[in-house]
Amino acid sequence: MALVRYQPFREFDAIQKEMNRLFDSLFATAESVSPYAFMPAAELEETNEAINLRLELPGIDPKELDIQVTANSVSITGERRSESKTTEDGVTRSEFRYGKFQRVIPLPARVQNNQTKAEYKDGILHLTLPKAEEEKNKVFKVTL
Repeated sequence: MALVRYQPFREFDAIQKEMNRLFDSLFATAESVSPYAFMPAAELEETNEAINLRLELPGIDPKELDIQVTANSVSITGERRSESKTTEDGVTRSEFRYGKFQRVIPLPARVQNNQTKAEYKDGILHLTLPKAEEEKNKVFKVTL
């Protein structure tokens, strides 16, 4: 009969490695899944009266965008189509990128979604989302 050294934490190490692998696969970004995936950059600014949201959407026709605003979030769906073709010294070079994207951005406060204003200029989408009246008048009492 052989002696086997008891290692009580060996099982925990195996479980931890499996959990790390699981979380790595769950939180993989679109960029790591596909280097050609497109996710527009966003900037959110909150003022007392409204929430200002800017998205970087270069080369996208604004008519191709579907913007849906709820009281708590903004959803932007669109399709990116980009083609370039050059001819130099009798050689033609053609490149294209295309694909659909969707981005859902949760809002830090409730907004009046029926009064949203949108502007698209130079590849930047700017949304002005007025806050709901009950959000504007919120006062939080701080006690020590």
